[in-house]
Amino acid sequence: MVSQDTCNYYCIFCPAVITRSLGKTSLVEPKEQQMRAANQFADATTGVVYIHASPAAVCPHVEWALSSTLSARANLKWTPQPAMPGQLRAVTNWVGPVGTGAQLANALRSWSVLRFEVTEDPSHGVDGHRWCHTPQLGLWSGPMSANGDVMVGEMRLRTLMASGAETLAVELDSVLGTAWDDALDAYRDGGDTAEVSWLNRGVG
Repeated sequence: MVSQDTCNYYCIFCPAVITRSLGKTSLVEPKEQQMRAANQFADATTGVVYIHASPAAVCPHVEWALSSTLSARANLKWTPQPAMPGQLRAVTNWVGPVGTGAQLANALRSWSVLRFEVTEDPSHGVDGHRWCHTPQLGLWSGPMSANGDVMVGEMRLRTLMASGAETLAVELDSVLGTAWDDALDAYRDGGDTAEVSWLNRGVG
């Protein structure tokens, strides 16, 4: 079922698709032009932003970054992070165009003290994605399947295998984001009790 947010997204961002003429000339488009239009007006998708740990002084900047990226006011519900006393955590779901997850991760990485994760769910013809950040490791990202597993493409695997058995395990750990998972696990454990809010990208 298409949500109201998705409908609004199409109405605002696809005027050419909705209003174009149905005459013969309009219906006959070059294949390349059709593919470009399909990519430009991809479906809206959803995802989650997990702020695992943030200093209190940085929290307003986090909300500003989310608000600026989504063009919607972010009013997160901050709660203490048990794994790091003095730090706060928050969780919010988001709705927006495909690619919003990358924009959110890039906006949040400006504050290197943050521990966070951003996910973007798979949509029609587009894989999901996950971004993880810690102060020590920086930002990691990888494609994500529908069940949350990190996916590694065939060509990437072949390249890793060609590098030799001695480095294969190390390289796979890097591709899978193992160090980031290990670093964030303690902060994820307390996430079940955090209050979750919703952010919809402003469309009008």
